[in-house]
Amino acid sequence: MYPAAFDYFAPQNLKEAVELADRYGEDAKFLAGGQSLAPLLKLRLVRPKYLIDLNHLPGLNHIKEEDGFIRCGAMSRHIQFEESELFNRRIPLVSEAAAHIADVQVRNRGTIGGALAEADPAGDWGPVVLALNARLKCVGPHGERWLEAKDFFDFAYSTKLQNHELVTEIHFPLPGEGSTGAYLKMERVAGDFAIVSVAVQMRLDEGGVCRQIGIGLGGVDVAPRKPNSVERFMLGNKVDGGVVHEACRLLDGEVDPLSDQRGSAAYKRRVLNVLFKRTVTAALNRTEKIISK
Repeated sequence: MYPAAFDYFAPQNLKEAVELADRYGEDAKFLAGGQSLAPLLKLRLVRPKYLIDLNHLPGLNHIKEEDGFIRCGAMSRHIQFEESELFNRRIPLVSEAAAHIADVQVRNRGTIGGALAEADPAGDWGPVVLALNARLKCVGPHGERWLEAKDFFDFAYSTKLQNHELVTEIHFPLPGEGSTGAYLKMERVAGDFAIVSVAVQMRLDEGGVCRQIGIGLGGVDVAPRKPNSVERFMLGNKVDGGVVHEACRLLDGEVDPLSDQRGSAAYKRRVLNVLFKRTVTAALNRTEKIISK
């Protein structure tokens, strides 16, 4: 099918893009990478009267280290994170997750800002920004504001973005010395959305005691989930089999998966239990290599 007719705008700066969105309101849609929006347009599941293309905006396509953060423009493509020397060196979890996204074509066009704004409960970026305690810069008609990742997701395909507001930058705090992480994903076929996904970033001292922990989950609730009780429990404990077992018990009480075409709620709970243990184990193995250096 072909999309319904719409007027197309290609603003040359952020101010112009926000003004267009404010002017046309609910009749307008932002276009970032278009990897989710374009199929919906073709199927006429969404019918905006105005399409505002963000691909010509300057200053939204960077990945750079600054003031204790890695700052990323919202129009940065998935492939940039997968191939980023900076992320591979400083926060490999991000590059690892980016490599799991869809296929090469999608990774070359899709953007981190577009994916986060879409807020698919089974998407890859949600668990990552939650595990790394990222901050999101949002700009709208009333100026700019910052949202913590833990406060960004609202419901399935719904965020705390206000009307005519868009994500412009994501800041990833640099983890402490000796910190490392892992991202694992259960999927039906390679490149699919997650049945369940788990991101873990942790730092242990030489005695194996957890001194820093961040966890993000995908596919197990109506929105990407940060299991606060599990983080609080693991922090300050020596990470061994008993602690991980108790963490899994707490994890089960934190999530409320829905049965869908990817699996029943009971199946997702079982997958989460196994995948969480594997992700922690992968992070532990990497941590031991760092400590032994």
